[in-house]
Amino acid sequence: GTAVVERELTADSIPHLSLAAFAASMTAADTRSAAERQATALADALIEEVEAADVIVLAAPMYNFSIPSTLKAWIDHITRAGRTFRYGAAGAEGLLKGRKVFIITGRGGIYSDNGPAKAMDFQEPYLRAMLGFLGLDDVTFIHVEGLKISPEAAATGIERARKAVSDLLPAAA
Repeated sequence: GTAVVERELTADSIPHLSLAAFAASMTAADTRSAAERQATALADALIEEVEAADVIVLAAPMYNFSIPSTLKAWIDHITRAGRTFRYGAAGAEGLLKGRKVFIITGRGGIYSDNGPAKAMDFQEPYLRAMLGFLGLDDVTFIHVEGLKISPEAAATGIERARKAVSDLLPAAA
């Protein structure tokens, strides 16, 4: 009874947010012109997918200490005032609450330990902040790290990630 929606975040499937799409997203849906409806169609579909989800799984390689631009584009498309967040007297409120998010990262170095590279991790803090802004604050990261250090470091990183996934699974009865 579980439905799975898989979406590849590529430059072809998730274009960067255009000025026209951004402007149209700030227009009430029931007053949008045909061109504005066309400009927001992709974002509307992406938001509907997230709204329908109980669990979201993201695979996110680390690019230059951060996230790929297509993942940023996906976030830009689903970040919509009045739909996925709103501002009130107490400030910003995320509207996508109640969903579990798992993020599996691929990293050439090791950034999750308290070593000197941790300061260069702009991936996890950014994703936590942005997803939290949208109300997605139940986020679990599984880092596959050390992939470019050496074959041994890669094997260790993969094994640590497998153990992290295993630890998330319910114990066999």
